[in-house]
Amino acid sequence: MLSSIRAEYLRTVPNNTQPPPGYHGCYLRIDLSTGISQRVELAPSILRNYLGGSGLGTYLLLREGSATVDPLSAAASMAFVFSPLVGSPLTTSAKFAVVSKSPLTNRINDSLASSGFAIAGKQTGCDAIVLVGSAARPAVLLVDELDVRFEPAEDLWGLDCATAQQRLSRQYGSDFRYAVIGPAGERQVRYATISHDGRHAGRGGSGAVLGAKNIKAIGVRGTQRCRWSDPAALTKLAKEISSRSLGPATAKYRELGTASNLLLFNRLGALPSRNFQQGQFAGVAALDPVVLAEKGGHARSTCVACTIGCEHLYSLGASSDTEPGVRVEYENLFALGPLCGINDSEVVLQASRRCDELGVDTISAGGTISFAMECVERGLLDLPWLTFGDGAALLRAIDLIGRRDGAGDWLAEGSRRLADRLGGGSAHFAPHVKGLEMPGYEPRAMQTMALGFAVGSRGADHNRSGAYEVDFSERVNRYALTPQSVPFAIETENAATVMDSLILCKFLRRVFTDFFQSAAEMLEVTTGWNVSAEELIDTANRIVSAKKLFNIRAGWTPEEDSLPNRFLQEPQQDNAEACLSAEQLQNAVRLYNELRGWSADGWIAPGSADKLGLPSND
Repeated sequence: MLSSIRAEYLRTVPNNTQPPPGYHGCYLRIDLSTGISQRVELAPSILRNYLGGSGLGTYLLLREGSATVDPLSAAASMAFVFSPLVGSPLTTSAKFAVVSKSPLTNRINDSLASSGFAIAGKQTGCDAIVLVGSAARPAVLLVDELDVRFEPAEDLWGLDCATAQQRLSRQYGSDFRYAVIGPAGERQVRYATISHDGRHAGRGGSGAVLGAKNIKAIGVRGTQRCRWSDPAALTKLAKEISSRSLGPATAKYRELGTASNLLLFNRLGALPSRNFQQGQFAGVAALDPVVLAEKGGHARSTCVACTIGCEHLYSLGASSDTEPGVRVEYENLFALGPLCGINDSEVVLQASRRCDELGVDTISAGGTISFAMECVERGLLDLPWLTFGDGAALLRAIDLIGRRDGAGDWLAEGSRRLADRLGGGSAHFAPHVKGLEMPGYEPRAMQTMALGFAVGSRGADHNRSGAYEVDFSERVNRYALTPQSVPFAIETENAATVMDSLILCKFLRRVFTDFFQSAAEMLEVTTGWNVSAEELIDTANRIVSAKKLFNIRAGWTPEEDSLPNRFLQEPQQDNAEACLSAEQLQNAVRLYNELRGWSADGWIAPGSADKLGLPSND
């Protein structure tokens, strides 16, 4: 019985120095193949250089040599990473990062999420949990402070995310906090998610990595708390930031959430529709969140340790009395609505719920399905039932993906692999960068964002580049990518990098007049470090370079830092002004690389690993 196998606990941190406040000074490394766990020391210099979250996770994966292995193999590692702010009274700080090599892109992947899992995970007494190897049979991994054990999970295999979590709470206790995969993760759908309290570490396929390791769920609990450098100052700063977070800078998130962007982007001609052929969608009014609320009801929720409350749940027709509401964000509305030509709100909500149940990333699901719809339209794919605007076809496709059944087996591979399989010029309009499907920002109408997509370490990603804010400002012409745009793209990427390493919610960014200075203050009262804004900018550069180094070791080439030909050779069908040339983009990419201190083609200089405090080779 798996339940009788208890992981050996090896104490490897007998150091006599206390870790910095805010940290435990070690990570828990669990070999799922052998059942042996080990606490591994993290030097204060590493913590200061990489902070936590995405930054520390990248360091750990490089330390484990993960860049050169198959992400779905037993040799692959993945890290659940906390931060110095987790457990503090700072608003939006209850977040964690899941960092691994992506099975969708074969590049670095870091997915962030908010839930009590972050707080409970850090209370186990470690700054990260790193998994290597693979369990011999489906298992639940329970981390209870110093005790690590495996329990059998055959009876949970096949359950949807919410049902599995409920079953786990009854079986092992609700004081554990659980991260689980759904059927999509079990079947290694390349964009499967990890779910926890109904929220998802979504992009890039971390759920498939956990499924390949035969782990249905991870449960964490503990009582180990970190000390703070200046508790009184921390409490005062937390109250100040919380007060500001309730002001006009976050008002739209409290009122309707990110779904309110749908109509705005449509008016601006930046709402990708019908697989990025158009920038506006005629049926968008039916998906207006105000209309959704009027039709079925609406409730507002909030993440743990958050004052913003951006999460909005919408009722789904007749089931509203018996089932919980559907979490609605701009990205799932866009990807399962306009991108697939769907204007039926009931269908879009049903599709969102089904993705949540299966544990499927909505952006990659919608992007791959819309691409397949266009391939059908062009005669490249023999699935006559899969057409733009057909809600029943969308729901059918999602179920097939979750089961990897029939055509779903192809669709579960993502748009890049599907294009490789189909040929016929389909790669021209497959909507991805580095294999990651593009989010709901039309790059021809938001050209600073186009640069952010092209150079993104994990692919096209609005959460790793906030360049859309530059495009919607007076600092640039969003229809013209010029050298003046490039420093702004770097600035927003640096800010996102620090936020993802601290870890803080992106919706908090407008609260700060000078984010880097405010971040330095947060670190000082938690860790005691005398950190400056300039040091944090250097930290961001270091982390971005570490991610690039990971990708280079994984096989990156300069040709990856671009966009599909559709965006470089065709204007939008409904807006001739929205046109971007390959020359414009590549000139911007070269300048971006040079400003990062890399070669013009994007290579890191020999010896950079040593300067970054990283292993020199895998």
